Amino acid sequence: MNDPSVLGPPAVDPLIALRPWEAPEVTSWGRLPMNAVDRRSGVLPLDGDWRFQLLSAPDAPVGGAWSTAQVPGAWTLQGTSDLPQYTNVRMPFAEFPPFSPAANPTGVYEREVDVPEDWAGRRIVLQVGAAESVLLVHVDGRPAGISKDSHLAAEFDLTALVRPGARATVRLTVVKWSDASHLEDQDQWWHGGITRSVLLYSTDPLHLADVTVRAAYSGDLRVDCRVRDAGGTLPEGWYLTGDLDGQPLAQDAEFDRANAEDERVSDFLGEARLLATVADVRTWNAETPELYDLTVRLHRHDGTVADTSRHRIGFRDVEVVGRDLLVNGERVFVRGVNRHDFHPLTGRTVSYDDMRADLVLLKRFGFNAVRTAHYPNDPALYDLADELGLYVVDEADIESHDHAHEIADDPRYLNAFVDRVSRMVLRDKNHPSVIVWSLGNESDYGANHDAAAGWLRRHDPTRPLQYEGAAKLGWADPDVASDIACPMYASLEDCLAHALSGQQTKPLIQCEYSHAMGNSNGTLADHWAAIEATPGLQGGFIWEFWDHGILQRVSDGRPAGRGGAGLYDNGVAAPGYRWAYGGDFGEAVHDGAFIADGVVFPDRTPKPAMYEHREISAPLRIECFRHEGIVLGNHQHFRGLDWLAGEWRLDLADGTTLTAPAVLPNLCPGETAAVPLPFEVPRDGGEAWLTLRVTVAEDQPWAPRGTVVCVPQVRLRGPAVAEVAPVKGRIEVDGEGLLVHPLLTAAPTLSLWRAPTDNDELGGMAQRWRSWGLDTLVRKAVSVSEDSGRVTVEAEYAGTTGVVRHRQVLTPVEGGVRVEEEAELPEAFDDVARVGTVFETVAGLDLLDWFGQGPWESYPDRSAGAPVGHHSVPVEELFTPYLRPQESGGRHGVRRFALSAPDATGLAVALDEPRQISVTRYRAEDLASAGHHDELVPRPGCVVHIDAAHRGLGTASCGPDTSPSYLVAPGVHRWSWTLRAL
Repeated sequence: MNDPSVLGPPAVDPLIALRPWEAPEVTSWGRLPMNAVDRRSGVLPLDGDWRFQLLSAPDAPVGGAWSTAQVPGAWTLQGTSDLPQYTNVRMPFAEFPPFSPAANPTGVYEREVDVPEDWAGRRIVLQVGAAESVLLVHVDGRPAGISKDSHLAAEFDLTALVRPGARATVRLTVVKWSDASHLEDQDQWWHGGITRSVLLYSTDPLHLADVTVRAAYSGDLRVDCRVRDAGGTLPEGWYLTGDLDGQPLAQDAEFDRANAEDERVSDFLGEARLLATVADVRTWNAETPELYDLTVRLHRHDGTVADTSRHRIGFRDVEVVGRDLLVNGERVFVRGVNRHDFHPLTGRTVSYDDMRADLVLLKRFGFNAVRTAHYPNDPALYDLADELGLYVVDEADIESHDHAHEIADDPRYLNAFVDRVSRMVLRDKNHPSVIVWSLGNESDYGANHDAAAGWLRRHDPTRPLQYEGAAKLGWADPDVASDIACPMYASLEDCLAHALSGQQTKPLIQCEYSHAMGNSNGTLADHWAAIEATPGLQGGFIWEFWDHGILQRVSDGRPAGRGGAGLYDNGVAAPGYRWAYGGDFGEAVHDGAFIADGVVFPDRTPKPAMYEHREISAPLRIECFRHEGIVLGNHQHFRGLDWLAGEWRLDLADGTTLTAPAVLPNLCPGETAAVPLPFEVPRDGGEAWLTLRVTVAEDQPWAPRGTVVCVPQVRLRGPAVAEVAPVKGRIEVDGEGLLVHPLLTAAPTLSLWRAPTDNDELGGMAQRWRSWGLDTLVRKAVSVSEDSGRVTVEAEYAGTTGVVRHRQVLTPVEGGVRVEEEAELPEAFDDVARVGTVFETVAGLDLLDWFGQGPWESYPDRSAGAPVGHHSVPVEELFTPYLRPQESGGRHGVRRFALSAPDATGLAVALDEPRQISVTRYRAEDLASAGHHDELVPRPGCVVHIDAAHRGLGTASCGPDTSPSYLVAPGVHRWSWTLRAL
């Protein structure tokens, strides 16, 4: 095709004639090479309102009235007829690669741009931050170029198409579906539009074409620069200078600056290198992310500056040695999360402040790594990761999930694979936070991956690369294009077996594990106990950071759009709104609530699982309790404890709580030390728990002073045996043997059912429970007997395939009644949700106080992050609003609790041993029958569950179920509790 600079307005648009949306061999035309030059001046932002039309197909004529669209932003969230659609694996259309559907929404964006007059004689470049999925650029009707790749910026030289001091019309045509869509089949919403910023900038004709920084742990610095001249042959006499934190760098006299004696080369490319060795270098790692300011200047022969690039760089090394991934020579644990660019109002358009808030939250909850699932994230994220201290696995925009096997070896897609990987590397190579490159996600494994890996290894030998799909040839295969074994959702047993097999050849760091869909992330602590104890296991990335709920108006089913700010809080949408998931926009092909699988809600409110992660990644831990004191351990890799402060708290079973300041020992990473007990523990009084509340001592970039970092805990004394003596009295029961009590509106009965979690539903357990009839148990064959005031009630609870025998003994005690229960489950009921008691209270009991684990939600296989203590929470705040209503709000290890009204009246329950309880406004059937929270109607009283046994949560919606030790087995279960009025 001809150079656009010599074309007048064409009779037939050559970009449309090329039909790039169905040509996989065309990855770009007129697009400039990617580079890592950092330009922060001379920029003309073009964000804001653009004229907009949504066409039915890319070759449909533009005409009729224009509307307005916000750039950046997805048109699917701006009131158009094309709404968001969610699929996980399936493509949203039936065509096989490389074809796309004829009905192909195409957005035409247009605006005038006043080109600054002082840009005369300069090179003028348009940058479009991201467009989904094919971008066609025209200026004043002339074609400027084409780009594919929905998540990387595209640049176009407009020098010949615009005139400084004049106005130009820029048109950006975005085609939603294309051959490239088959490479972007990621587990997220499908959108269309321009989702990152658009800008115009200018440079001198003599300009920096690329800058490559290599800053080693030793302090050695090398800066390789490429120089071009837009006018053609490079001029004589140009040179480079640079400084690091204000100190000048030396130019390598032995490096050929222009690859020719006369500094002229046929491809108009010059090269030069700057060198330095920094004495006493401050090295970069995720715990102490030390950065230096690097400035590179390109000079003309007379010494004037033609171009400048500024960088914040970190000195660090990354390598794989045997079974270990090393950062600066240290084997680091990778405590990671997968992160999409997401916002509940703007989709994939995310502001700098939002990205900073994302990473700050991750740091506060113990994460030290992010995988950019499944494409390069917004460039600002990498600057923030450099600054705040997070390791990044940078992932190319390649996922062909629905057609993975066909595309991996399809030569028509070869250029696209190499193009997407290489452009990611060229953009992000100077960020110290990027420690691993990823070739993409869930795209099988073929020649196209090997080709991209070959380019990457040649261009950047300083970092390892990974690709999960290569694992199909074996985790230990040394010849595949992955330096790290990075499976997804492998069982803990398989990981341990591999690490202990003697066959392991590379680090095992799962790219996805512990699927966070709904009430999930069970056995997270078990995983990390094994990882920390087993050489060869080094961590992984939880799936994922966000619940991708889009704020939706219930009245018309439309996205709330940017005007929805303020209509949500603490994970809950305001009345009249809800969090939409797959199918809520009327789409016929969708994957439901599978989009809601994050450790935070759509408004970034942490889910309870975040507290679990915070504790298992604690930098300071209580190793053990000895009679002479407490042993503390520093579990960091690089940092001492001087940035931390602490406070001791002693919780006694009688309700006493004592506090005292903690003096933390001076420990290097990996060291332990004994410290004396801060309190004299009373000789009696039941359980005693010592907690160290660890906070930030001085302001950190990601946390102000006083922010809680972790709360390690140790039990100093076990429970005392308490006898409840019967008294004379009478227990009132109705004709069915059900307890009658003035504070209860529904008597205590047997419960084996919970509102299925997403893991229960997708893992198949809920269907089994329904087939057994556990959700509709029928109480029958009741017999009631009384002896000296004690009432014994025996009953059968019949399901569709089995009978559970239940025995309840009611005994009057001082101020109340003691309830002793026994349930015998048949062998067929080999894995039920719970075995316990459920009852309902009168209205007005709005505050729960308890002694046990808390204050946030916890379950048997997700309780490490909930310390034992005295807790008090309003009933309305106990329930966790997972996007699809389900079992939630449980508290594990509860010894006693009280429900009270504002006048301090109410009921109190003492348990025979630590039990799982829940107190909410909803019955299990209320939750199970609702698809969204706007469908729920709170009951006036409280629904209370006391469980003798409660099934673990696991992550079976995508990954392993809970461990066998957390299953509820058949046989006899016994429990008892005492009910009193306050």
